Amino acid sequence: MTAGVPAAVAALTRLRPRLAAAGLGLGLAHVGEPGLCPAGPAEASAAATMTPGRRREFLAGREAARRALRAVGVDCGEIPREGRLPVFAPGRSASISHSAGIAVAVARAPGEHAPLGCDLELRPLPCDAARLVLAPEEEPLLGTPATAGGGPWSLTGLFSAKEAAWKALHLVPGRAGTASMRTLRDLRAEPYGDALHIGPRLDPHVGPRIDPHIAPSSRPRIASRAGQSYGVRARVRVLPVGAGVFSYAVGWADADGRSTPEPTARRS
Repeated sequence: MTAGVPAAVAALTRLRPRLAAAGLGLGLAHVGEPGLCPAGPAEASAAATMTPGRRREFLAGREAARRALRAVGVDCGEIPREGRLPVFAPGRSASISHSAGIAVAVARAPGEHAPLGCDLELRPLPCDAARLVLAPEEEPLLGTPATAGGGPWSLTGLFSAKEAAWKALHLVPGRAGTASMRTLRDLRAEPYGDALHIGPRLDPHVGPRIDPHIAPSSRPRIASRAGQSYGVRARVRVLPVGAGVFSYAVGWADADGRSTPEPTARRS
């Protein structure tokens, strides 16, 4: 376990009441803790194909997810995977992130429709990575205050926020607008108070993908202005964790900056 792990775990633990107020259960684990083991044959099979370091990270992430689910009153057994994505049993879902030997997960109680996504970054990103994260019109965000009297938006914070939003948006029924999401630059971040509203940009060559089995009345509204956000948008908050950041989706947002309980969208 690295020297920075205990301090980061303590900092994340202090966020538990704030996350609970947002309806989120928090789960934490780290690669150095004893007793990490597969919870069933699917996890064991996946872990057997990994290097020792990756295996510990994988098992810590699964344990963090189970702890997050228990925090919202739901038990969970093993969590298999499809590709690199965790597969949860019906009525169970969590978002998992890893950084510097720490695994963190957030979960919501069954039946909640708020977005679910988190990201932990304990190692700052180099400045030359900005072109991989931000579109030209987003670059002025760097160094501007996140809130009145607050710290400035950093590249690491914006990267983390987009990672959390990416996870949340891919869980939206019908995945409206996510067909255009290929890299983080395909997500547009706009500051609203102490949070960011993040949604996919319109790809003029790819139309929005709507699940035909979803009733039209339940589908998100789609904006159609080239170069602008469209489809659903997640409201994401970025919190400092030592020298790093932790980001999580706190709700949906409409085009006027208002929070909304359902994944709707309007022209932005």
